[in-house]
Amino acid sequence: QMSGNQPQLGRGVPCLRCRGTCSGFEPHSWRKICKSCKCSQEEHSLSSELEDDRKIGRLLADSKYSTLTARLKGGDGVRIYKRNRMIVTNPNISGKDPTFDTITYEWAPPGLAQKLAMQYMELMPKELQPVAGTDGALQRRRRLTRQLPLYDQDPAQCRGLAEGEHGLMEEFVKKYKAEALGVGEVALPGQGGGGKDEGKPQDKSIDCSQAARSTNGALESAAGHYRCETCKQAVPGDCPVVYADRAGYSRQWHPACFVCCRCSEPLVDLIYFWKGGVPWCGRHYCESLRPRCAGCDEIIFSEDYQQAEGLAWHKKHFACLECEMPLVGKPFALANTSLLCTICSQSKRL
Repeated sequence: QMSGNQPQLGRGVPCLRCRGTCSGFEPHSWRKICKSCKCSQEEHSLSSELEDDRKIGRLLADSKYSTLTARLKGGDGVRIYKRNRMIVTNPNISGKDPTFDTITYEWAPPGLAQKLAMQYMELMPKELQPVAGTDGALQRRRRLTRQLPLYDQDPAQCRGLAEGEHGLMEEFVKKYKAEALGVGEVALPGQGGGGKDEGKPQDKSIDCSQAARSTNGALESAAGHYRCETCKQAVPGDCPVVYADRAGYSRQWHPACFVCCRCSEPLVDLIYFWKGGVPWCGRHYCESLRPRCAGCDEIIFSEDYQQAEGLAWHKKHFACLECEMPLVGKPFALANTSLLCTICSQSKRL
């Protein structure tokens, strides 16, 4: 349930990392950081739920996953993500008068009966379960910001594009939507894609909670030949797994094992990019094709860019983090991914 009047959360909110020292987010002109504390937008929790859903809606629009989006009534015509929330009500009869405990999951796999969706959630580490008001819900939104930055899909959000590069980025986005973008599907083993493997034997006598823990091979004979692509352990026939249609329905993953091959983070809302026989998050998929500027965090479409110690920058962004002095052709120091001129580097040591 969306509201077009939902306020943007966190604008001006102090940084989560440096409470007490940052009074609020001050946007830099081109870096994706706060001018005050130098922390990322992600640390300030700037986006609202509506903005997040608009971002995913834009990503999935004009792809074969557009059925997961809808037009917002009274909106501007942009498609919005039909994020599946799940509300679970459990009766509490310990007292004289029965009460009900209600738990809201800010995201759950769509198209499932609640029992199977709950099984899926229980197979995820508790700290990753996106229960409203918990750290799990916050971590989901932070992964969304990190894995699917809006400036990786919308040229209008980029500050590093030169004249003539908008078209290159539009083709880049169009190509990855057609060839790599995917959304995982949750089903029982052998039932992915509407039961394309339904003729395969299944065993329904194994406790799901043992699926991710067993390492002795005891499940193999009981669960047939269903195995998780990541951990290679057997998959019980009555436990939900994740399918990636671009991988084919003969492959499946434990819910906790459907992660980016580069950063090993769980793929937010099961959104993946398929390349080289493995799933990637959006951030690292894009970086596998083109360099990312360590200054503005955007993909570089120019063939003329600056490189140093395995990192890349737009030439106009190869500048000191503190004083903004351009550093092309000048001495510099590199602290993690931050450039400093020799003067600012020395002053930081004092």
